[in-house]
Amino acid sequence: MLKRFIRYYKPYKKLFILDLLAAFLVSACDLFYPMITRNIINDVIPNKQIKLLFVFAIVLTLIFLIKAGLNYFMQYWGHVVGVRMQADMRRDLFDKLQDMPNKYFDNNKTGVIMSRIINDLLDISELAHHGPEDLFISLVMLVGSFIILCTINVPLTIITFAIIPFLLFYTIHKRNKMKKAFKETRVKTGEVNATIENSISGVRVTKSFGNKAYEMEKFDKSNDIFKKAREHAYKAMAEYFSGMFFLVDMLELIVLIAAGYFTYLGKINVGDFAAYLLYIKMFLQPIRKLINFNEMFQNGMSGFERYEEIMNEENEKEIPNAKELKDVKGKITIKDVTFRYDNKESILENFNLDIEAGKMVALVGPSGGGKTTICNLIPRFYDYESGQIFIDDVDISTVTLKSLRENIGIVQQDVFLFTGTIKENIMYGNPNTTDEEVIEAAKNACLHDFIMGLEDGYDTFIGERGVKLSGGQKQRISIARVFLKNPAILILDEATSALDNVTEYEIQKALEELSKDRTTLVVAHRLSTVKNSDEIVVLTDKGIEERGTHEELIKLGGVYSNLHNL
Repeated sequence: MLKRFIRYYKPYKKLFILDLLAAFLVSACDLFYPMITRNIINDVIPNKQIKLLFVFAIVLTLIFLIKAGLNYFMQYWGHVVGVRMQADMRRDLFDKLQDMPNKYFDNNKTGVIMSRIINDLLDISELAHHGPEDLFISLVMLVGSFIILCTINVPLTIITFAIIPFLLFYTIHKRNKMKKAFKETRVKTGEVNATIENSISGVRVTKSFGNKAYEMEKFDKSNDIFKKAREHAYKAMAEYFSGMFFLVDMLELIVLIAAGYFTYLGKINVGDFAAYLLYIKMFLQPIRKLINFNEMFQNGMSGFERYEEIMNEENEKEIPNAKELKDVKGKITIKDVTFRYDNKESILENFNLDIEAGKMVALVGPSGGGKTTICNLIPRFYDYESGQIFIDDVDISTVTLKSLRENIGIVQQDVFLFTGTIKENIMYGNPNTTDEEVIEAAKNACLHDFIMGLEDGYDTFIGERGVKLSGGQKQRISIARVFLKNPAILILDEATSALDNVTEYEIQKALEELSKDRTTLVVAHRLSTVKNSDEIVVLTDKGIEERGTHEELIKLGGVYSNLHNL
């Protein structure tokens, strides 16, 4: 997994190396300061060399200026590397999500997915920048200060290092406890995000049912669990930091007493004593950084692990060297298809259906018969267990998903509109279209006159998911999209079931225009909308019960006739 993480550094290798070089020079500057202090105390002050004191002051000023420039480079360009890596990962993740099968989104909450895209990638970005930099600085400081401490006094250094294992044992033990607690808060963050996202998306439903108290109760429960997890994490953090600071203070006290005693014995002078204390502080700083690096590494790699979980999910299946589906006439053949959702009872069992090119076929019947499932299988939103589906005698499993779906237009009951303008939403049917073609599509969908009556016309902002539009207006936009797409095959899945009679009549006219010269598959509960179909197929949980024209099925006096007479 670490190798897969490192590959994201490759495009920014030069910047990364320069960042590490800057970190090395900053560490060297820090190591230089106590040595000058030692010389000033041991030589300059006793010998009253005032000019040399000013020389040292100028040298230190230059060192500090260089260090400031290097720190600026590290802070800016180091973070730029992290942000660019984060952007690359976010793009890869977004690209991956576009290729995920529908069942992934059926089984995962939007808020949890959003948490991974935002929160996890933020931790990864912090690790990408601060991780290697902090690790490199810490190693340089540890090795450099240790060597210099040994040159000052070896016995004193041995005393110091005899205490450090106790500090490390405590900090690592408490750090692991803290890590576990904060990992739990991540899970709860995703859950509370999912609750909020779900509630905000359905806020109009909440208001219509007067269920604010119910939603608040759900939120309070989720929020309270998150709060308790956070409190537990902060308790673990308080134990860690308070204990660590105490042990560091005790270490510095022991070093102070030991160094003072060695100075009293004459084994080190005052300058060495001062330099030793400075180097001890310098030595402890990278230890703290390494401990913090451990947390950063765990958080970052945990985030990357969750990132990889999504990246390793199976994409929608497409065979190698899949061919393009071209010159589609629209003949559909479903042969011996069996399908079930998540290993549940079969929705379709050895199902067969033939639809001639250019014909309109309606699927009707009670819920649970597999009508919508068939609509989802033709564009391969789900893969069937066995059997085959052909378009113009070409097995759809052998063609690219892009070319397959480019030839299919879908109008559903639940219309999804993107935040933006009317024009942008119509253009979703063909992003490379012209304004004239957008207007023509709107006219065909009986939408143009309504749009021109708006103050901003086609540039009217429709709100999130088209909240400023009526159901009929949303449906017309979805129809205009399909006009613009101009597919050979049309799927109408309950396209008018949620509309009033007047609006349904107007939409039905637009759909009839849209269906001309196209193979059309219609799913409907309102049988009045399918009377003119070339063939009506009645589906139940047993499969195809009846098929024929409206008149034929009425005469038959079976399931369709009973549904029609309800």
